[in-house]
Amino acid sequence: MRKYLLTIIMILAAAGLLFAQTAGSNKEELERERREIQEELKEIQGMYNKVKGQTKQSLGQLNMLARKINLQERYIGSINKELRMIDDDLYRSNLEIYRLQKQLDTLKSEYARTIVYAYKNRSSYDYVNFIFSATSFNDAIRRVAYLKSYRAYREKQVATINETQQLIAKRQEQQLGRKQQKNEALKSQTKERNELAVQKKEKDQVVSKLKSEEKDLKKQIAVKKKRDRDLNNAITAIIRREIEAEKKKLAAEKKEKDRIAAEKKKNEVASNKPTTTPVTTLVKPEATEKKPISYLEVDAPDIALGTDFSKAKGKLPWPVDKRIVLIPFGPYSVEGFKDIRDNNPGLTIGTPSGSSVKAVFDGEVIAIHNYGEAAAVVIRHGKYFTSYGNLSAVNVGKGATVKAGQVIGRAGESDDGSGGQLNFMLLIESKNVNPALWLRR
Repeated sequence: MRKYLLTIIMILAAAGLLFAQTAGSNKEELERERREIQEELKEIQGMYNKVKGQTKQSLGQLNMLARKINLQERYIGSINKELRMIDDDLYRSNLEIYRLQKQLDTLKSEYARTIVYAYKNRSSYDYVNFIFSATSFNDAIRRVAYLKSYRAYREKQVATINETQQLIAKRQEQQLGRKQQKNEALKSQTKERNELAVQKKEKDQVVSKLKSEEKDLKKQIAVKKKRDRDLNNAITAIIRREIEAEKKKLAAEKKEKDRIAAEKKKNEVASNKPTTTPVTTLVKPEATEKKPISYLEVDAPDIALGTDFSKAKGKLPWPVDKRIVLIPFGPYSVEGFKDIRDNNPGLTIGTPSGSSVKAVFDGEVIAIHNYGEAAAVVIRHGKYFTSYGNLSAVNVGKGATVKAGQVIGRAGESDDGSGGQLNFMLLIESKNVNPALWLRR
């Protein structure tokens, strides 16, 4: 029985320790997530404060507010996770305390029985009589050993009771700490919910003002559509030219190989000219060369660069240090305006005006496309291409080799005056893909 109780206590203690470690790691993860959210919220607030006082509302302002609300909801969600973790911890802790208390009651009851028995047989004569009533010397030795083990058992009972009481006290103390954490989390939850309500009210006000300027908003979207389409078409044309150039290069190399082979064969025939009529033999035609999977990955350097780029999926650095995604990749609509929709070929990133724009990977600048007062730099990475649009200044030239993290230009102002903006695109050959899946989370 004693061994059984000790085993249970050890299991409960180990389970409590394991749960505490798990809860600690989960709490650290939640705290890390909150810090990241707070940092992004701080960046958005700083950018939003610069345009908040404008009399004319803009799509950029609405996008910033929508992003703030999304982050605020995520922040509240992390608080809710912590509250659930605390409640689960308190529930498990109550169960453990209940089990320990039951074990303590059993231990005390068993110890009381041994005390009563010892009291009834407290006479030293009884002990001596117990030993000397042995039938043999060996039996007497066994009886002495039994009395010693019985005394040790009682001492162990006391120690086990004390350990159990200490475990209960420790769990109760931990409960007090967790309850205090819960109260703090509930206060934080209330505060953040109030902040969320303020943000939603502010967003509704912006939407209301934008509706009164719906014509201007539609013009903004139309301008963006045309600019995105023109830039995308220009990049596609640039990539097509790259493919055609590689095709011509391959054709020229093949033609030169064929010429050298024909010349070599001619020389061999001339040097080994027979004196009798030659016997005609059938010559197997040379195997047709396989068409490359991609004309943009034929040379070893291009293949290596493209392979390295593909391995970097999800790990590429962002092209700007401070940023918020104003418009994601793909189809999107403007909240509050059902008939205003568009399809974004890349990421529209908000960033302080004049921010350094950096290459996300090693490559070669294959084009600098100018449109209006802005420019776009297109960099090739094997069969992958990245485009950095709406630049107010460009620091590189066509044909330049760039490294990841190298500054290639400066972010220009957005059309609606809501701050700096970068239009970032990623293409595999001429197919637009979602850059968010490739950039570091």
